[in-house]
Amino acid sequence: MQTDSDAQQRAVPCLLMRGGTSRGPFFAESDLPADTKQRDAVLLAALGSPDRRQIDGLGGAHPLTSKAGIVRPSATPGVDLDFLFAQLQPDSDKVDTTPNCGNMLAAVLPFAIERGLVPAQDPVTSARILTLNTGMQCDVTVQTPGGRLRYSGDTRIDGVPGSAAPVKINFLDTAGSVCPSMLPSGRVLDQVAFTTPDGVAHAITATLIDNGMPMVLVRAADFGIAGRESVAELNGNRALKQKLEALRLACGPLMGLGDVATKNYPKMCLLSAPAAGGAIATRCFIPHVCHEAIGVLAAVTVATACVLEGSVAQGLAQAGGGLQRTLSVEHPSGEFSVELELDARDRQKIVRAALLRTARPIMRGEVLIPAAIFNEKEP
Repeated sequence: MQTDSDAQQRAVPCLLMRGGTSRGPFFAESDLPADTKQRDAVLLAALGSPDRRQIDGLGGAHPLTSKAGIVRPSATPGVDLDFLFAQLQPDSDKVDTTPNCGNMLAAVLPFAIERGLVPAQDPVTSARILTLNTGMQCDVTVQTPGGRLRYSGDTRIDGVPGSAAPVKINFLDTAGSVCPSMLPSGRVLDQVAFTTPDGVAHAITATLIDNGMPMVLVRAADFGIAGRESVAELNGNRALKQKLEALRLACGPLMGLGDVATKNYPKMCLLSAPAAGGAIATRCFIPHVCHEAIGVLAAVTVATACVLEGSVAQGLAQAGGGLQRTLSVEHPSGEFSVELELDARDRQKIVRAALLRTARPIMRGEVLIPAAIFNEKEP
């Protein structure tokens, strides 16, 4: 028997999942409205945006916990699953499905197995996943002994407490995920002129790069900081954040992204020499809040810059040699190791990027959405 409360809200099946160092609800595409505007309204209601605290939804009042995943069986030959990543912000009513998210990607195959979209094999299950945001494909492998998902294990990733079973991700094509190419300006190094809100003109040396995530890489020292400051200290540095945002806006057109004032990319990253035996130290902004760790594809992109001759990372990075390299990217809560393989004929080209993440479901059930959202008609 339907109650008045049932009529006022609609239940949408979802799994709240952690993928890497991110978290958000995952949905089967068939459970969401086909209309994009209605779908986005459902996602905003599910997360509780726009509201700084996201008190009326599942969001965690932070960009890393204001994300959602939408999954469907793929119709593309050779591909098992399609994944659409949605980035929301606590205090914004925008839903951005332009960039990728490698952390949330780690939860796609576990979600698909949980929902019966992909059958579990023994002892592991692999699937090729197409990220609809950018057309990027990757092969993902999870442990499924006896045909059952295993979440417990010994794999540790910095930024997540405890350990879990590994999720292996092998990216097949990350170059130019959103930008026209990996080096969208056509150069490995740019001198970017910009003006801060106080009217002061500046020029900063930067590497504008997209090997999975559009990023502006700069030396921390060029901003008068060490690059080892705490997240709280950097988030409290208003002058620094204003300068980074002015630079970001200037870089948008240079990267073929146009006006990026309302976009979640490019991400900004301050580089410094490694402090804990890694290849490079980072402080990333996503794009206006300092990341407590580093995103998966951001780490791939930073690691790529470390092996490119003449990039802004040269002189800071300890990148090693050879065609196959494992680079440890240091971040505020630890490190992130990325495996890169360089092209034997062109060492400015990356042919493979791989890494380990972990994932697990946190809650299985239904999120309640105001029924009025589903009843709204297009004009």
